[in-house]
Amino acid sequence: MSSESVPDGLPRCPWAGDDPLYRHYHDREWGRPVTSDTRLFEKICLEGFQSGLSWITILRKRERFREVFHGFDIPSVAAMTETDIERLLLDTGIIRHRGKIAATINNAKRALELQQEFGSLAAYFWRFETRPEHRPDDLSWDALRLLAQTDASRALSKDLRKRGFNFVGPTTCYAFMQAMGLVNDHAETCFCRDEVEVERNALVRPR
Repeated sequence: MSSESVPDGLPRCPWAGDDPLYRHYHDREWGRPVTSDTRLFEKICLEGFQSGLSWITILRKRERFREVFHGFDIPSVAAMTETDIERLLLDTGIIRHRGKIAATINNAKRALELQQEFGSLAAYFWRFETRPEHRPDDLSWDALRLLAQTDASRALSKDLRKRGFNFVGPTTCYAFMQAMGLVNDHAETCFCRDEVEVERNALVRPR
């Protein structure tokens, strides 16, 4: 299967579908390199919430997630308490899963530790960027859709869990890496692929 054309004539990765929200996310966000600690933290948390669900479900609730988790400001989330967890379990605008809500607060505390150790969350995450020689030769949609985790995502997952993070399995970590531009997994026929490569080549990696 190749990338599919949609009414505007642009070939996209098939997963973008025809939902305007999902298509905008595919075109303007997914795969474009991110170095903002706030956005990186938000994404690793939302990927945890997605576990067992579809991303479009989370995307439709993202604005409410941002509201209840203080815009994913890391210190603010780290300061949340059991009282906040009980309140959020009643909020139908998000995924009401105690473990995932508690993990977000826990992970904020662990993120503060990473910032102290590495200077920024971005500097930590970009250490796990996949080297070009470790990327597959086949970048067709048929090949990429079968790539659920990699050595790099397994290494990231292992290290995060060692540091006390929760809901950060290797598949979750790979979805995070794909979305935040640590790899470019737009299909070779997708119009975004070359745009993302330009952005990645111009990126000054955080250190």
